[in-house]
Amino acid sequence: MISYAPFYKTLLNKGITEYHLIYKQGFSANTLHRMKHGKAISTKTLDTLCFILDCKVTDILEYVEDN
Repeated sequence: MISYAPFYKTLLNKGITEYHLIYKQGFSANTLHRMKHGKAISTKTLDTLCFILDCKVTDILEYVEDN
């Protein structure tokens, strides 16, 4: 299972809010909603987030094994 927990830690560490992503960077609110609910996002979206946040993919998502 893919977890977006690192994404929220990265936002916190960089002092960036979801509001900033949506209204200042033009990031899709729908995509943030999808991430909050653990749904899939595209590699293009990952690329955009890495660019905006100046981070690596591992700072956005991680693989967690199902039990």
